[in-house]
Amino acid sequence: MQTYRYLVVGAGPGGLQLSYFLHRRGADYVTLEREAGPGAFFRHYPRHRRLISLNKVHVGDDDPEIRLRWDWNSLLNDAPELLFPAYSAEYLPSADDLTRYLADFAAKHALNVRYSTPVTEIRREEDGFVVRAGEQVYRAECVVVATGWGGPYVPEIPGIEHAVGYEDMETDGARFAGQRVLVIGKGNSAFETAQALLPHADIVHLASPHPLRLAWRSKHPGDVRGQYGAFLDSYWFKTLHAVLECEIDRIWRQDGVFKVAITYTLADGERALLDYDAVLRCTGFTMDKGVFGEGSVPYPHENGRIPAIRPDFQSVNVDGLYFAGTLMQGRDVKHASSAFIDGFRYNLRTLDRLLAERFDGAPLEHRPAPADAGGLCAYMLDRANWSSALWTQFEYLCDAYVIEGGRIEHYEDLPEDYAAGRFHDLLTLTLRWGPRDQPDVFAIQRHPEPDRAEESAFLHPVVRRWRGGALVAEKHLLEDLRARWRDPVRHVAPLTGFLAGQL
Repeated sequence: MQTYRYLVVGAGPGGLQLSYFLHRRGADYVTLEREAGPGAFFRHYPRHRRLISLNKVHVGDDDPEIRLRWDWNSLLNDAPELLFPAYSAEYLPSADDLTRYLADFAAKHALNVRYSTPVTEIRREEDGFVVRAGEQVYRAECVVVATGWGGPYVPEIPGIEHAVGYEDMETDGARFAGQRVLVIGKGNSAFETAQALLPHADIVHLASPHPLRLAWRSKHPGDVRGQYGAFLDSYWFKTLHAVLECEIDRIWRQDGVFKVAITYTLADGERALLDYDAVLRCTGFTMDKGVFGEGSVPYPHENGRIPAIRPDFQSVNVDGLYFAGTLMQGRDVKHASSAFIDGFRYNLRTLDRLLAERFDGAPLEHRPAPADAGGLCAYMLDRANWSSALWTQFEYLCDAYVIEGGRIEHYEDLPEDYAAGRFHDLLTLTLRWGPRDQPDVFAIQRHPEPDRAEESAFLHPVVRRWRGGALVAEKHLLEDLRARWRDPVRHVAPLTGFLAGQL
């Protein structure tokens, strides 16, 4: 039996990022990966091999921290040559470049990853965890699950077995030439599939009960992205391709075609019976809970696909069980970027600090900040204008400025709900969007006056005052086209005045 303080399960980007932080501080850890190399998910997905994560190489700034704001694929590390733009200059890069990058990252940092070691059981005991990987048995004080998606989410539709899953479907659109195709789902994988079918299929219908969410309206990178606009164009240009809001009541095979009975959700209960030559399932993924032993199964999030977590990324019901990577999005689902590399890399930097505090006795890092309004204003604006963590993890991660007597202590990149619950009296700095219910996101009426900054539509700084976990005051600063919040009238004076009133 082998014993470690930390055991990480999975060597995808989340597992590798956490392993890097553990390795860098000399922690007692091991990472177990079932496949022969890292990043196994991205060797198969996305099926058409084009990522939706941006890789903006030219940003007009040489500061590495600023450049990370538009580099959605790099893992945080101290080696300049191990950043993703060195592997691809494409704005929407290939998944093959990402797998190559992840393999080099693990090898060049000499991370303690054991490949071809599939974990078969994780069980909580009184003094820690027992983890089984075939004939091998490990003990650990802390287990961090970074396994990513365990498999496809299959909706409970009678006859769903007639649909070919995204994981198995043919990716050559020409194989569907002249066919009528139903794609179940309206997320990015569904639109990715529909886009490949567009030049070939006779008719393509995308169907799910809920209206599609467009990223340019929701401001969430996991919603349908603009590069799939060609299919939406074809819908409104009367090509008979369509996006359907409907419940799929039943699927069956009859007379050489697939019969699909539907009930429209936005048409007063109208029903229809449609014929298709092929039915494809693109309904996303879910985590694998099969490896958790009796009494150690984490409670699920309300959506049923990911674990429910506390503000410190720990399971709500299994002490010492944490989650990394896309599985740590439970507190900002469809909000910030915790489901993606560019978001969870910052979560994991924070998680490593929290783990070091709890299991290794290392105080949570902090440093003094100016205690006068003018000095603190300049200090906060420096952070807002520079931090890539606050930029990417908007409305989720914050800088916490803890007020203790006449001192202010600065803690970086904490989940705001965690900071508000841990410290009694503090200010938090985050970046936030304005109202999200705009009727037309490309025709927003703006009011560029400092006292109306809360109506800003674009990303902008917000400072909040908390006491005893309750929000007691809040100040928004005006948006700026170039995301530079330093104007004496629009930013400095309003924030200085607010801080003077708080301090």
